[in-house]
Amino acid sequence: MKKDVTKHKNQEKKRVVGFKVLENECIWMKAGVVNFRLCDNDYDCQSCPFDLGMRKAMGMSGGSERKNVSPAWVEKLKKQYRGASRPCRHALTGRIDAPKICTMNYECYHCPFDQMLDEFDFDHFREAVYCKNVSGFRVAEGYYYHMGHSWARFEHGGYVRVGLDDFVNRIFGTIDDMVLPPLGSDLKQNEVGWSFARNKHRAGVLSPVTGMVLAINHRAETQPEIVGEDPYQLGWLFIIEPERPKQNLKGLFFGDESVHWMEQEVKTLMGLLGPRYESLSAMGGHLVDGMLDKIPELAWDALVRTFLHTEEATGKK
Repeated sequence: MKKDVTKHKNQEKKRVVGFKVLENECIWMKAGVVNFRLCDNDYDCQSCPFDLGMRKAMGMSGGSERKNVSPAWVEKLKKQYRGASRPCRHALTGRIDAPKICTMNYECYHCPFDQMLDEFDFDHFREAVYCKNVSGFRVAEGYYYHMGHSWARFEHGGYVRVGLDDFVNRIFGTIDDMVLPPLGSDLKQNEVGWSFARNKHRAGVLSPVTGMVLAINHRAETQPEIVGEDPYQLGWLFIIEPERPKQNLKGLFFGDESVHWMEQEVKTLMGLLGPRYESLSAMGGHLVDGMLDKIPELAWDALVRTFLHTEEATGKK
């Protein structure tokens, strides 16, 4: 076991070194503004004379704020964490265990460390998730469930990781497109926080908690199929800094409540399908994946209203 841990650490170290060698292009080169320039200031754009000159030439502010570039969440974090103690947002979300101070004034879009973490893409989730089989659907232990079939997992520091449960992925099928809230978005529990699409139909999903979005899973946006393949680990969607966490918990299912709720949802689904499928369920039979495509009795708008508690967002993606 010790040998495996050492091997893993060595692999991580090599990955970091390789990343720095490959990603040494100036941010202005990456943006396509200049043809060629290598960073000679360790990506500290704040003190870089070349960066200051380029910002002046582009008509940007001389300070750290950049017009049409700096996202809204930057100012929120700047106000919340004033002074020398300015934790990296990835330390806030629990994405990294070790404490780290942000040296980039929360301008993560040109931070090499931030880019490095995106490269890792959370391929190694911290611990395995144990799932119960409830009428053919996976229910992860230790996760909170919202009535709209999103899940919330409370992690170190009180931050909340959010995703879609197995039930949604199984009945709607492989997702074609996922539109997640941008960093800094203020989401409200029981209000639409993001959407997904399949076969030119789109549906909004209710947020399980109230709070500000601190991180998103870019892989879930670019490869939305992983949300269905691994909904409770690699398919997570975003991380929220919750407001009044205990109050949020009151509206969520947990433990045995989750199991009983899922059983009721399956019964509701069988009711939509009619007597033939209710008999199948009574005999212990399970429905197939992507049932929306394979069972003519199902309709997209009916599933959205019944299980997501929203309306179809649009007729097209």
